Amino acid sequence: MNYKFLNKISSPKDIKDLSTDELKQLCDEIRHCLIHTVSKTGGHLASNLGVVELTVALHRAFNSPDDKILFDVGHQCYTHKLLTGRFYQFETLRQQGGLSGFMRPDESPHDPFVTGHSSNSVSAAFGIYKGNVIANDKSAYTISVVGDGAMTGGMLYEAMNNAGMGRNASTIVILNDNKMSISRNVGAFARHLSIIRSRPGYHRFKRITERVISYIPFIGKKINRHLLRSKNMLKNAIYHSNIFEDMGFHYLGPIDGHDLNRLEQTLNIAKAHNRPVLVHVLTVKGKGYNPAEVSPNNYHGVSAFDIENGASIAKKADFSAAVGDELLKLAALDEKLTVITAAMTDGTGLTEFSERYKNRFFDVGIAEEHAVTFAAGLAAGGAHPVFCVYSSFLQRAYDQLIHDVSISKLPVTICVDRAGIVGEDGETHQGVFDIAFLKTIPGVTVFAPSNYLELKTMLYKSIYETEGLSVVRYPRGVQQALPEDYVASGDDFAFYGNPASKSVIITFGRTFAAATDCYERLKNENIAVAVLKLNRIYPIADKVYDALKKFDNIYIFEEGISSGGINETLCKGLLNNSINAKVKTFAIEDEFIPHMKPEAALKKYKLDADSMYEIIKEDLYEK
Repeated sequence: MNYKFLNKISSPKDIKDLSTDELKQLCDEIRHCLIHTVSKTGGHLASNLGVVELTVALHRAFNSPDDKILFDVGHQCYTHKLLTGRFYQFETLRQQGGLSGFMRPDESPHDPFVTGHSSNSVSAAFGIYKGNVIANDKSAYTISVVGDGAMTGGMLYEAMNNAGMGRNASTIVILNDNKMSISRNVGAFARHLSIIRSRPGYHRFKRITERVISYIPFIGKKINRHLLRSKNMLKNAIYHSNIFEDMGFHYLGPIDGHDLNRLEQTLNIAKAHNRPVLVHVLTVKGKGYNPAEVSPNNYHGVSAFDIENGASIAKKADFSAAVGDELLKLAALDEKLTVITAAMTDGTGLTEFSERYKNRFFDVGIAEEHAVTFAAGLAAGGAHPVFCVYSSFLQRAYDQLIHDVSISKLPVTICVDRAGIVGEDGETHQGVFDIAFLKTIPGVTVFAPSNYLELKTMLYKSIYETEGLSVVRYPRGVQQALPEDYVASGDDFAFYGNPASKSVIITFGRTFAAATDCYERLKNENIAVAVLKLNRIYPIADKVYDALKKFDNIYIFEEGISSGGINETLCKGLLNNSINAKVKTFAIEDEFIPHMKPEAALKKYKLDADSMYEIIKEDLYEK
């Protein structure tokens, strides 16, 4: 497509003087760019297509970067990137060294805060506003763009409860409602009132009237208070209740999120209020691309796809699907089995389970803390709860894992999806911290399968044969190819390779495939090694140390953060068991992993087969 406007935008100032027709063409160009770029790079498509007009209106009504616009989660910030001088970099989206798929302050001054997880933008925006006040800069606005899904996260209400107390706060929350109405408006009069309340003339008249009445001696303020109460009574009778106004936010809406003129007009009204404001905007997720409009959930986070038919180019059955299939089988045999997810039904492979066992499936929304304590309650009530959650999202529920599950030794199973390196989503989504923080919880048991068969075995052991809190962690994507002679084991650990060797590779999960590849290559060069695969990675079985006493060289490869990892536990165990072998450990350095393909990240931290081979060959070739 020959872009007439988009390729000329270097900052939001460049759209300030465009006409309505020119803005509509710009929006068409943005959608074309989003579809064609994401079809190659993968990313979040439907959510970004739904906020094109809203983002354009935001950048016309406000002055970024002086005014701070925060996109909650950040998976809907692609248009924002295009309007803030990143068009010519956009083809590098989610590629190593290229643009992040989320907001990053080190990428642009127009990105005021790191995003990636849900429901935190109001807290951050209110903090930025208060920081500006302390620095004597009260002129700037802070704007949070929050999806209706993020409204299921409790942190957002904690923030609104706090921010709503500020009578002079220049804090604006945009509720991007693309699925359901939060506060249903009833009847023609309610719709008419909503239109009137969104007209600039109404608000100018309202402010002038209040000012005039307040000057009436002795009774002016009392009349204003009475009028305010009367207005609120009338409004509540029509809207029934409005939680946002109860929390101190002036409510505007609902507004058509694809009507540029109406959006810009309403945002300017929001600016005129000297108090917190919530603007309720109705959008169509996936707008402008029919497959995404019809099935927005399928186009929330996508891999590369064919634009013509919307088909994914590389979609295969993966670990998530394997978990969903096994839970279906177990649920058919166990009426007490219950499954929980936190707004990730599709992502964790539970779609079919949610349809077949509706009474035993619970999507609690973006509320991981509640999910864990709810699971604890289910266990206390006699059920067999399984909570399926991404590794990076489980971080939010650390307190509940300790306080509500482990102290009472309740039998709760956590299926940790996306464990290890996840790739193009970058720092906020890497699942490399779960081992380190789970290990600190007394009584926890952690399993790490390397293939689907082991996953099924370990899931069963976790639910039915393990006391207290148990975890099954598995990587994003498909199982790796393993040697034909490898036999999956349900034991705590297993050996593969040369049993007479004096050198051993210790690993688990996805990197076991790389270790077996390394073993075969070393074997071809007459270098003898064995591979010890941990199935139960924590606590490590005492028999592991008995088995390690015969080795002179031990190489530990761990796809997890080094500090607090399994490598530290093994080294401590080796010392306590007086094992004097030469030990080398390789894990992820204590740093955040930027967006790159998983293969590149594994190579960077020497967790791939090539690196293992080179390290061990250099060590043992002369021996």
